[in-house]
Amino acid sequence: MHTKHILGSLLLTVLPLGAAAQYRSQVWCPDNGDGTYTNPVINADYSDPDVVAVGDDYYLTSSSFSCTPGLPVLHSRDLVNWEIIGHALDRVLPDSMFSGRPQHGNGVWAPSIRHHNGRFYIYWGDPDNGVFMVRATHPAGPWEPPVLVIPGKGIIDTTPLWDDDGRCYLVNAWANSRSRFASVITVRELNAEGTRAIGRPVIVFDGNGTENHTCEGPKFYKRDGWYWIMCPAGGVPTGFQLAMRARSPFGPYEVRKVLAQGDSPVNGPHQGAWVHTKYGEDWFLHFQDKGPYGRVVHLQPVTWRDNWPVMGRVPARGYCGTPCLTHRMPKAAAHTITNPAESDEFNEPRLSPQWQWQANYDATFGMPTALGFFRLYTHKSDLPLWHTPSLLLQKTPADRFTATARLKLVGKAEGQMGGLVMMGLDYSALVVRRVADRFELRQITCHNADKGEPETVCTLATLPPTGRDETDYQFAIHEDIYMRMNVCDGRLQFAYSRDGRRFTPVGEPFAMREGKWVGARMGFVAQEPAGNANRGWVDADWFRVTPLENAANKKDRKQAP
Repeated sequence: MHTKHILGSLLLTVLPLGAAAQYRSQVWCPDNGDGTYTNPVINADYSDPDVVAVGDDYYLTSSSFSCTPGLPVLHSRDLVNWEIIGHALDRVLPDSMFSGRPQHGNGVWAPSIRHHNGRFYIYWGDPDNGVFMVRATHPAGPWEPPVLVIPGKGIIDTTPLWDDDGRCYLVNAWANSRSRFASVITVRELNAEGTRAIGRPVIVFDGNGTENHTCEGPKFYKRDGWYWIMCPAGGVPTGFQLAMRARSPFGPYEVRKVLAQGDSPVNGPHQGAWVHTKYGEDWFLHFQDKGPYGRVVHLQPVTWRDNWPVMGRVPARGYCGTPCLTHRMPKAAAHTITNPAESDEFNEPRLSPQWQWQANYDATFGMPTALGFFRLYTHKSDLPLWHTPSLLLQKTPADRFTATARLKLVGKAEGQMGGLVMMGLDYSALVVRRVADRFELRQITCHNADKGEPETVCTLATLPPTGRDETDYQFAIHEDIYMRMNVCDGRLQFAYSRDGRRFTPVGEPFAMREGKWVGARMGFVAQEPAGNANRGWVDADWFRVTPLENAANKKDRKQAP
């Protein structure tokens, strides 16, 4: 199973770590190849996106909550074709809060990314701990350790603005769940370095009692002497985008609605990034909440009317645009098709950047290898998977796709198990579990996991081992298996195979559901009952995302002919 790949090894000796060919998704590519694009430009859960332009390059970050590594950083040359280049946050602080059980929905909320005096900055509000900032000379890192700029509860959705005179201001929203008030936008002054507050917050906009309730996610800009705050209002699934302008960072601000669903199928288009390009064009990236698939990223042209930014299709009158489904590509030096990675051959001795853990990483969760596979150790826990920090997960990439993995479970003790999982407020996993000297294929399902509802377990088949250790030292039996998730419009069907060619659907179909502020996420689980037994492990040989209609008879390309 773990055959050494001579060509891959040679490439690793020539290419620097992190160098990779451009990845083209088989299930969603927004670049139509004819000078146009189709929304969403990222059909995955990069919620609360923010983007900064630096010459011909664009860099995007988004909310990562308690998943690690956090603060994903994506790069583009044209705002349509994006690739993941790394993360700005290795661990969520404080470590005592985000290690151990996952803190679903807590941690990194709605970050902003800026470029100032030759350095990149990312600010975010942690609703329980305060405002944090990281900085780097290059967005691919390394990033400096986080700085706690403002300690406290309830401060979220933070964006800095360095003014022409060098002064720095910070705009933010407030989380009702912590502060017990919301729907206001405040501005305060920071020191010139942006590392601490030197002024008190001032309310510059109040959406209470109006259709602009739930105003949040503000972004701060300056254009031609005007200060601009772009922010959403009206709620996540059905809201809209506001633009506010003033002659002072503290207002008073005039307000216009500049983007709403209208007659389009794009619900709640709001909260994102206004980008002014070197070619004189203006664009707006925002999210759309797609339920179990999370908040995907759209790109809208911006047209100025009476010094107001009309986003998307321009109306005959007024300033409120509606989302474009397709449009011409932004002007750019080059258009090279590339998409965020999904499939993984695990051929490099590092974890590819599409993967995240459910909590701060510990080496006992698992490690990459130089042997062509990724190893996950069985996490010792008697708790449901909702509370398992060692789940290795990534975002879903499209409405319809197939994800297939080749796995080997090494079972050293009773109850050790591993397999694939689709994680959300409701979740389902297909696992093989050691029972005596054999394995059982099981489906584990939970509904309303956040409310403490129990898991249900259904045994689907009994499987003889495919191998066993040659010595009795920490003796183990092995199970080589192929597992598959077929996803179609929010519904999941598991399947498995012993040879990688003929797949058998198993278990009950499962209706996917979003997680806490995130979309459903797919990936690996390796777990065992708590105790003193030697850990087992799962070796993941590969994970491949393919079109749903073409996935039934895919051959294992790593197998010998």
